[in-house]
Amino acid sequence: MRILVTNDDGIHAPGLKVLEEIARELSDDVWVVAPETDQSGVSHSLSLNDPLRLRRVEDNRYAVKGTPSDCVIMGIRHILKDHGPDLVLSGVNRGQNVAEDVTYSGTVAGAMEGTILGVRSIALSQAYGAGGRANVKWHTAAHHGARTVRRILEAGIEPGILVNVNFPDCEPEAVEGIAVVTQGMRNQQLLAIDERLDGRGNPYFWLAFAKARFEPGHGTDLKAIAENRISVTPLRLDLTDEPTLTRFAQALA
Repeated sequence: MRILVTNDDGIHAPGLKVLEEIARELSDDVWVVAPETDQSGVSHSLSLNDPLRLRRVEDNRYAVKGTPSDCVIMGIRHILKDHGPDLVLSGVNRGQNVAEDVTYSGTVAGAMEGTILGVRSIALSQAYGAGGRANVKWHTAAHHGARTVRRILEAGIEPGILVNVNFPDCEPEAVEGIAVVTQGMRNQQLLAIDERLDGRGNPYFWLAFAKARFEPGHGTDLKAIAENRISVTPLRLDLTDEPTLTRFAQALA
């Protein structure tokens, strides 16, 4: 099995190294094509107004000055054009990609692009908690990653479907199994604008979430992570809402 590995945190991200280790537990034919710099939050964007610069880091390892989607396209259509990958793995992201995160996430977008190009694709992320970004439990994703991917591949991924996997913020032995769940939804009333002043008195702003008690919905990725379970959520490329399609067809005919 030939595996293409990418991410959105950049070619030097610790999570990418973890994902390479996971991939090498599954195959000895692993190729890495990742962004030159951090591309978190770029979603499924493409670089249409700038050239893509490709840098060979070492054997089977490349950096692209572009987005995760650019990287997957470069990997499949250029670097591996004569013998394409059988699997795209994207991650391991620093921080969970659950609920509405999936619409912003470059990690999920890497898997989405692989799916568009006809390759089975899985996004993987490692949640972190009060310890912050400096205390990510990468060893949890490393411990459970290959087994989780194997089980997903054994179950089968249909065309047009990508799989979003999140590992909880706990020690590997504290993981309470795998939960196949829906994409959750946060309380968007917690989304806030943090206004500050720079040294010259000019305002600038940060997007932030206010701290408040929030009960995630049952059967969602948010709930699974809160319960120390690995969340597995299949996502569709086709965003059409069938009930509304039928209703509109009747109402607008």
